[in-house]
Amino acid sequence: MPSIEGYTDYKRREYCHAIDCPVQLLLDQEEQGSQKHELLRSVCKDNCLHSCHEFHIWLNQQGFVIVKPS
Repeated sequence: MPSIEGYTDYKRREYCHAIDCPVQLLLDQEEQGSQKHELLRSVCKDNCLHSCHEFHIWLNQQGFVIVKPS
């Protein structure tokens, strides 16, 4: 989806960095594509420490809006 003029897109893992997620902090220390990096990514993908509800609240607090193309 293209960016909407006048809005800033959410950047990948912005929430994770903002809340100092311990898994994200470890992930940032590893070389992208390495075995350890991929293992940590799987934790994020399959067993995130935070809920969708927490993420949604954070998005709202930061002024993000969720849009859906028609």
